[in-house]
Amino acid sequence: MKLEKIGLGGGCHWCTEAVFDALRGVTTVEQGYISSFDEFVVYSEAVIVHYDPEIIRLQDLIEIHLHTHKSTSNHSFRKKYRSAVYYFEASKKEEIQNIIKDLQSDFELPIITLVLPFNNFVSSSEEFVQYYSKNPEKPFCKRYIHPKLELLRKKYTNSMISD
Repeated sequence: MKLEKIGLGGGCHWCTEAVFDALRGVTTVEQGYISSFDEFVVYSEAVIVHYDPEIIRLQDLIEIHLHTHKSTSNHSFRKKYRSAVYYFEASKKEEIQNIIKDLQSDFELPIITLVLPFNNFVSSSEEFVQYYSKNPEKPFCKRYIHPKLELLRKKYTNSMISD
């Protein structure tokens, strides 16, 4: 098994971690902060998803990512919650751009998700890692994470780990 990895940012990393932890083929989700280069060197909440491409495709991961955060909204918290896909290999850049371009038809508004090279990662504090799995009944989880997981159950049932 040859694992691959991709960085994903867009919303709260607790939410993003919970979404990708629920998917078959995802072996590890690292929660924290990712930086890129130039004007995107400032860290933003994100996760690094390690996955088996024989079980789940990059296209599926990106599609799920775009549908589980506000990928068309350039809201005032975009510096903290940068909508981005971070690649680790330059050869993946064009593939990711094409996937996003193909998925545009799923959305009424333009997708604002950036495709950026990965620069650095800083893990979240241990108390926040696996936040959802430790605290599923907390009000934050019920309000923000439960609806994302419900979307997964409805739209991506075949991609989810069996309960």
